[in-house]
Amino acid sequence: MGDSPVVVAYGAEQRVRGPALRAGWLTQTFVHWPFRPEAVQALVPEELVVDEYEGAAWVGLTPFVMADVRPSGIPATLPGLPAFAETNLRTYVRHRNGQDGLWFLSIEVACPLMLAARAVGAPYHPGSLSVRVTDDVITYAGSRWIGDAAYRLVVRPGAPIRPAGRDVWLTSRWRAYTRRLGRVWQTPAEHEPWPLAEAAVEVLDETLTTAAGLPAPVGAPVVHFSEGVRHVRLGISRPCFPLPGAS
Repeated sequence: MGDSPVVVAYGAEQRVRGPALRAGWLTQTFVHWPFRPEAVQALVPEELVVDEYEGAAWVGLTPFVMADVRPSGIPATLPGLPAFAETNLRTYVRHRNGQDGLWFLSIEVACPLMLAARAVGAPYHPGSLSVRVTDDVITYAGSRWIGDAAYRLVVRPGAPIRPAGRDVWLTSRWRAYTRRLGRVWQTPAEHEPWPLAEAAVEVLDETLTTAAGLPAPVGAPVVHFSEGVRHVRLGISRPCFPLPGAS
């Protein structure tokens, strides 16, 4: 995509009416590494092109807590699922119709019910995951039930920041792409903008990137922390089609 990053919207690009799922994404850390674009492109479908920022493709390890999860049709007066941990390994792509979004290399989840999303091609892996807040640090840990992919991340959140261009580019995406039945599908998302803070990594041991087929990154990680967003609305997944006038 060249050395000039495409501007990414800080706020939601669309309203999600009649969401398939509502949730909160809380206590989230973003750890991003730069990679050679061709190394990441090899891991995504040909319909998608890896987005670049400053000449690099970026892959993010994003552990968080899923809270207040409720499928469509469950009234707000009734409790949702109990909170559980989830961790995504993701990169940033653009469909040939011009729309940007996320491509998940893997999704670790502690709630087996979420495995239903495999029906739309989401790469969920059930495992034992935890998020623990102690004093001024947060410890995330997880391991798959099948295979040996695992991680342990200890971060110390810092002061809030006013998001600049790269901060927004690395954290704000408003659709996710998956592949099923031989074609690419998209799932729209809507929520309030991420409140971001500085963060320092104290411990990082992980094998998720190598399990996904990634080589070593080409630079040091960029880290953000967020207390999270509480009003997430995920839409119904639909197959992608070219936009009018898109090449």
